[in-house]
Amino acid sequence: MSQTLQVDVWRGGADGHYQTFEVPHREHQTVLDVVTYIQRELDPSLSYRYACRVGMCGSCAMSVNGKARWTCRTHVKRVVEHGRLRLAPLDNLPRIKDLATDMAPFFDKIGQARGTFVPTRTRHDPFAAIAPDSPARASIDEAIECIGCGVCYASCDTVAWNPDYLGPAALNRAWTLMQDSRDAAHAERLLAVAGDAGCHACHTHMSCTERCPKQLSPTASIAGLKRLALGAALKGEL
Repeated sequence: MSQTLQVDVWRGGADGHYQTFEVPHREHQTVLDVVTYIQRELDPSLSYRYACRVGMCGSCAMSVNGKARWTCRTHVKRVVEHGRLRLAPLDNLPRIKDLATDMAPFFDKIGQARGTFVPTRTRHDPFAAIAPDSPARASIDEAIECIGCGVCYASCDTVAWNPDYLGPAALNRAWTLMQDSRDAAHAERLLAVAGDAGCHACHTHMSCTERCPKQLSPTASIAGLKRLALGAALKGEL
C-alpha cells in the first residue's frame, strides 16, 4: 500500500475544475475519511455533505471515479486506481459548490410523481392495518427501504438524456404507494407516472439497480408501474 493518495476533487460550480490533493493512505480508510481530511487539514473551504457516517442517511453520496456511491461506506482500497481517486458531485443535479449539489430537482420529481401518501381515514377512524403477508405488501417489501439518497438518479442514463424524466427514486416511491391499500390517490398517481416523462421512459438499463447502495431494484418497481399503466389503459382508465 502506497503511503499517500493523489485525490482529484471537483472545485467550484458547473464551470469548475479539479484540484489535486495529497492525502495519507491508511488502512480501512473510507472515501468520506479522505474528504474530511482534506477539509480539516488542507483546505477548510471545501464544501461537501455528510451526517450519520454509518450508511443510514445517504447525504454523503458523490461520484467516486465516475460512479455514484455513499462515500461513508466506500473503502478506498476497493475503488482506488493506481493510487488515485477522482471525486465529483452527483451527476444529473445542479452543482452548488465543490462536492455539494442542489437536491431540489430530485425531491421535486417525487412530488410530481405524487409521492405523498393520501390517507383514506382520519385520526377519528379505526387504525387501518395491512396484513404483512398480503401479496401487495410483499411486492414492496424491499422498495419501501429507499431513503432518497439520489444515487440512482445520478446513475440514470435516461435522466441524463431527458431531464424531465421523473427518475428511479420517484417512480419507486409511486410504486410503493400504488400497492398501499390505505392510499386514496391511486388514480391520480398512475396518471402522473404514465406520461412521457414517467415509467414508460425507462429504458431498463438497470444502472439504478446496479448502483443502489441498499441493493434495491427501482427497475422492478418501474416494471410494476408499467404493468399497472397497461392494465388501466386496456380498461379505458388512462
